[in-house]
Amino acid sequence: MKVLLISPNTETRPYPVYPLGLDYVAGAIENRHRVWIADVNQPGGTAGILEKIKSIGPDIIGLSIRNIDNTDITDPQSYLKCFRDLISRIRTITRAPVILGGSGFSMFPEETIRYLNADYGLAGEGQRLAVFLDVLEKKGPVENIAGLITPSLPQCPEKRCQFMPEDFSRSFVPDRPHVDFYLRRGGMLNLQTKRGCCFKCIYCTYPRIEGTRLRLFDPDDVAREAKGLQEAGAAFLFITDSAFNADVKHSMAVARAFKNAGLSIPWGAYIAPARLPESYFEVLAKAGMSHVEFGTDAFCDTILSQYQKPFNCADIFKAHRMALDAGIHAAHFFLLGAPGESAQTLEATLNNAAALEKSACFFFTGIRIYPGTKIRSMAIDAGQVSKDQDLLQPVFYKPGRISTSDIQAMVIEKSGNRINWIIGGGGDQSAQIIDRLHARGHSGPLWEHLVR
Repeated sequence: MKVLLISPNTETRPYPVYPLGLDYVAGAIENRHRVWIADVNQPGGTAGILEKIKSIGPDIIGLSIRNIDNTDITDPQSYLKCFRDLISRIRTITRAPVILGGSGFSMFPEETIRYLNADYGLAGEGQRLAVFLDVLEKKGPVENIAGLITPSLPQCPEKRCQFMPEDFSRSFVPDRPHVDFYLRRGGMLNLQTKRGCCFKCIYCTYPRIEGTRLRLFDPDDVAREAKGLQEAGAAFLFITDSAFNADVKHSMAVARAFKNAGLSIPWGAYIAPARLPESYFEVLAKAGMSHVEFGTDAFCDTILSQYQKPFNCADIFKAHRMALDAGIHAAHFFLLGAPGESAQTLEATLNNAAALEKSACFFFTGIRIYPGTKIRSMAIDAGQVSKDQDLLQPVFYKPGRISTSDIQAMVIEKSGNRINWIIGGGGDQSAQIIDRLHARGHSGPLWEHLVR
């Protein structure tokens, strides 16, 4: 079959994110099917995608929904209408069925497939598209395919939560047209070293999407993939694991494999600022790590406990110091408005953030409530949402003891003239700065230019 996979994600703030998931889907089906990948960010945009459809005449079209909205309570933006418009335009030129997938879709499969008027949806890991295509070719029944839904055939959650074995195969082809866009806009490509998340953060969707069991990729395979991305022109690599250090020994093995493979470009990763071996960041730095993004969320022990984080304030300070001592740029990401948040707990977070040396701090307000998360159960118990409430349109948890506007006001007041404190996505000004840096040939996350 001829299969066209489309990334419709136009969000480029703070920087464009390469559609890694589609490489894995392509890797799962390309041995039996002809596969193309198209991206709305590549030259020609939507019009270019429509022309591609006309030229190749696909038998099926896959649309990867990475995000439903921007999860920003201060400036909420939904992407669903743009996705629906794209599907409507696709319908005018082809009768090929449209199948939805991706992490955003997997959180709201039934609601999204109805809203977007697609033919099929595949919740969970997209590699199962191979099974669906085999059944489709044989004109067999699709009802028993795990995660597969149609507008009239919703799937129960139990059937959806089946995860792939560890033999992942990524298909990265450097001369695919969309790759050049990401190489020119910051030169940052990405890779995974494992799937699954063993942490229990009350708001997080990773366990629902990837499972709670860690499925570790072979470090040497990851290193070979990284080296291939470097040879394709990548100037920076970002590891997209929920937390690179969820398995400390494995992450250190990956770093050593990078070094042994001769990887020479810098790389970064998300890290939980938990207790780590004294040599941890030294090992990573020697392997080329230049940036660490700490998923700190709060800098107050009371709120960290509410979030069910496996670390406390002392751990955060120590992890930060260890990264700096190893010569690694450090940033911290905060999620304000947790259950129990108050002026006092927020002040503690802001004061501790101000005490961080040489750091960029990103502050986001409001916890988006997603199905299958503990924060949803807490919101139900607090009477903020009902058990059958549709959460496709963003709903945010209300902490009760402090309002969103008061949280924002306190952050703005405390930030003062700190250039290294970024509130939300940073707005148009930050986007323009990043665009100028990209135009000058700078690569990577770029927030290191804000570090003070």
